[in-house]
Amino acid sequence: MEHTFHRLVRFEDGNGTTLYGDVTDPSVLSDLVGATVAVLDGDLDTGFVKTTRKAIINKVLCPLERVPYFVCIGLNYKKHAEEANLAIAENPVIFAKPPDALAGPSSSIPIPLLAQPRLDYEGELGVVIGRDARDVPAASALSFVLGYVNANDLSARHLQMPAAVSGGQFCFAKSFDGFAPLGPVVASPAAVPDPQALGLVTRVNGETRQESSTADMIWGVRELVAFASQGTTLRRGTVILTGTPSGVGLFMEPQRFLEDGDVVEVSFDGLGTLRNTMQFQK
Repeated sequence: MEHTFHRLVRFEDGNGTTLYGDVTDPSVLSDLVGATVAVLDGDLDTGFVKTTRKAIINKVLCPLERVPYFVCIGLNYKKHAEEANLAIAENPVIFAKPPDALAGPSSSIPIPLLAQPRLDYEGELGVVIGRDARDVPAASALSFVLGYVNANDLSARHLQMPAAVSGGQFCFAKSFDGFAPLGPVVASPAAVPDPQALGLVTRVNGETRQESSTADMIWGVRELVAFASQGTTLRRGTVILTGTPSGVGLFMEPQRFLEDGDVVEVSFDGLGTLRNTMQFQK
């Protein structure tokens, strides 16, 4: 796949016009507001084209306007499996999130009453599929990747973990509106030549909770794209959430779950920082 951008950002300019841009200077990733970027024409459906126009970012939006759905991977880091005291499955464990789980890189996440007890974070690398993929061999899997993005697989643990409540499935506990924030940029494979060599830090209110590397993944991005596309078309724009490393609140001693007003930050190398505030609904 031809890479027409380094780091894709979707934003509003000073006139309120929504544009796509290319962030070529990684030094501005810490604060994109006010940065000048090259404007890109097109969209995810038609592809992106470079232009000579420039624009100043006034507001950062979710880099993806929409997603067909999320393919999510459970228990995909060795140390996370160890902290959970769970055996590693023979194949990737897959569940899904619906399109309305999508949220932006600085959005406040509305947490419904049902999801508020034992709310947890999961910093994850998101893989954005750039063209329809079906029965993809692992050897060519990365050619179907548009890019990589910070993600948070928010999880209502009291609806996930007790078998009597969940029946052993993960979807409902992780599928509330806004429970898959992404951003602020999608970094192309040109900017991320090796997705298995990225450092990750997840912070809650500035405190480091997760610090790991994608090198600890049990199944890498190639294997996940290949496995998930077997007999199943991954439509352009589908996001694979590749699993979370150790350090989630559920397995801390004592357990530490999210509360109203908590700010969760997820940062992978070269992808900026996803920063969301938990907003408990009354």
